[in-house]
Amino acid sequence: MRVLHIAYQQLRRYGKTRVSWAQKLTFGLIKNDHYTQVFSDRDVAAFEAPLGIRDFGKKAANKRLLEMVSAVEPDLVIAGHCDIITNETLLEIKRLLPNCAIIHCNNDPLFVPDNVERIKHRANVTDAVFVSTGRRELSMFEGLGARVYHMPNPVDPSVESLDNSVKTDLPIDLLFCSNSANFTSRLEMIGRFKESLADEMNFKTYGSFGESPVWGRDYDRALLNTKMGLNLNRQEGHYWYSSARMAQLAGNGILQFTHDDLRFDELLPQESAVYFKNEDDLLSKIREFHHDDEKRQAWAKNARDFFQTEMNSKLYAQYILEAALQIPFSHEYAWAQDINLDGSMK
Repeated sequence: MRVLHIAYQQLRRYGKTRVSWAQKLTFGLIKNDHYTQVFSDRDVAAFEAPLGIRDFGKKAANKRLLEMVSAVEPDLVIAGHCDIITNETLLEIKRLLPNCAIIHCNNDPLFVPDNVERIKHRANVTDAVFVSTGRRELSMFEGLGARVYHMPNPVDPSVESLDNSVKTDLPIDLLFCSNSANFTSRLEMIGRFKESLADEMNFKTYGSFGESPVWGRDYDRALLNTKMGLNLNRQEGHYWYSSARMAQLAGNGILQFTHDDLRFDELLPQESAVYFKNEDDLLSKIREFHHDDEKRQAWAKNARDFFQTEMNSKLYAQYILEAALQIPFSHEYAWAQDINLDGSMK
C-alpha cells in the first residue's frame, strides 16, 4: 500500500526530540513493506512562512499537502495531530482521490475538552478515527460519520532498545518525568513522595522540583539508569488510557506503577505492571519492589516481553491500516479483542 502520514516530525528540534508515537507508526508501516511518505504540517508551515513565523504559513502548508497528495497518490492518508491541516483540505483530498481512505489518529486524553472537540471535528470528514482511550469509552464519537477504534501506545525495538529487567546495578531507583501541570494535581503527590523517600532511594523527577526536563539522548540516558518508573497520567480513570510513558517504561524493562482504575489488568499479563488504588497503596508497593529486586526484575521482564511481542510498532501499524482499509484482521490484536473490523463493539 501507499501511505501518506501527516504528523509533526520535529524537524526544527534537530535531534533533541521527544519520543514520538507518530514516528513509531511510520516505522511500523515501513517495516510492513508499505511505501510511506510523511508530511510535517508544523515544519512546512514554518518553512513556507515569511520570517519563519508558523502562523503565517498555514495556508501554504495546506497547499503543499495537496501537491504532495497529487505526487504520491496514496491509498491511505493518516492525519495525526496536525491542526494546521483543515477539514476542507482533507475533503479536497477525497475529491482528488475518491478511493483513498482518510483517517485520524489521536493520542491525547479525553479529559482535555479541546481534544474531544478535535476528534469530533475530524470524525465529520474522515473514514475512521483511532483514539488511545479504550473503545468502550468512545461512544461519544459514534454516528458522526467515521468508524471508531481504540489504538494503543506501541513500542519499537529501535526506540525501546534497553532491557533493564536483567540489570541490578542501576543508580536511579525510581523515575518520574513530566513538565506539564495542566489538568492535573499529580505533582502534589510526587512532592510528598520526594520527601518520604528521600532517605530510602534515588528518586529522580526530571522536569519538576527544580530538576531540568530531559529530551532526546538525555532522556535515553535517564531510562538507561532506571529500575522503576511511575506511569502517572495527568488524570486517572479513563479505560485503557495512558500516556506514551507506559510503552517507554515497559518496552525498556523498567518496572512501572500504574493506577488500578485504568483497568490495564484486563489487557496486560499478570505480574507485569504494578497496580495501585491510592497514594498509601502506591507508596507501600514502591517500597516493596525496591526491597525485592528479584521480583522487580521478574515483573519488568513479563511486561517487556508482552510489549515487544504483542504491542510493537509492526502490529500497531498493520492494525491501523487493516481497519482503515477494511481488510480482515491478520492478527488477534491484544488491544482489539472487543472490536469488530467495522469498529463496532463485540
